[in-house]
Amino acid sequence: MKAIALFSGGLDSTLAMKLMIDQGIEILAVNINTGFGSTKDRLEHMQSMCDQVGAELRIIDIQSEYLQDVLFDPKHGYGKNFNPCIDCHAKMFAVAKRIMEGEGASFLISGEVMGQRPMSQNKDALQLVLNESNCDGLLLRPMSAKMLAPTIAEINGWVDREKLEGITGRSRERQMELAKEIGLEDFESPGGGCLLTDENFAKKMFDFIKHDKFEVRDILVMKYGRHLRLTDGAKLVVGRNKEENEHLQNIENDKYSHVKTVGVPGPHALLSKNATDADKELASKIILTYCKTSPQNSYSLAYDDFEVTSSPFASREDIQAFAIL
Repeated sequence: MKAIALFSGGLDSTLAMKLMIDQGIEILAVNINTGFGSTKDRLEHMQSMCDQVGAELRIIDIQSEYLQDVLFDPKHGYGKNFNPCIDCHAKMFAVAKRIMEGEGASFLISGEVMGQRPMSQNKDALQLVLNESNCDGLLLRPMSAKMLAPTIAEINGWVDREKLEGITGRSRERQMELAKEIGLEDFESPGGGCLLTDENFAKKMFDFIKHDKFEVRDILVMKYGRHLRLTDGAKLVVGRNKEENEHLQNIENDKYSHVKTVGVPGPHALLSKNATDADKELASKIILTYCKTSPQNSYSLAYDDFEVTSSPFASREDIQAFAIL
């Protein structure tokens, strides 16, 4: 018997898989990439979790499908920020169901715990997601199974319901007990990783769609740096540290020019290619203000195919009016 697990890399989904594997179920762990997960590469961590419990890992990229079908017109609206959680979960289950059918698997599992997230994991929301994705009966939630209606896998005897959990609420006590029992190592601390639930990231998203059509290639740009909207409408992104500078340097998106300082250490930046001359001058002043520079002196900056000279503002406070965050 084979099942498809929706796998986030977190403790709950890892334990859910282990509960199934202990009952002789073969598990394919599917991590669905919408583009808005953590800014850190989690592949090594996810592979470690799967290796420890004996599941196969597969990454499924749905970024284009997610933008087209979910993000900008969610049937059930947004959460507190830019997060369409109900529609997002339904899309993931629908994708998992497609994989299930293609793999010849018999049911789906997830690590969701009833009541852990009050808005998206209450009993009504959990059922709504099943209805929207046409997965009612197919999806088993091993961590809270005893608190939910029996699924096809339990009714047919593929899975012993008595060996499943009945966890509810936000306490992680039972999960920690299970992790200790099976000797799970290096599992990450609890907490969500979706950038769309972050207030500052949401501000950047709302600003972006006021000025431009959002595409898959724009997702990486949104993940790094300080974001500023300049006087004539150009977008400026300025790296905040070495790691962000490296990420920005590697971005290939023809909406933006790459900008870096010449002769003085400074951040890497991206500026809208269609920026006016006034916005280019403003961008240059802002970038230099984040360097160890003096407003009394002039400095050079290299754009994609030309150089300019400019001077920084006297204070970073002069930049605040342009900051999105």
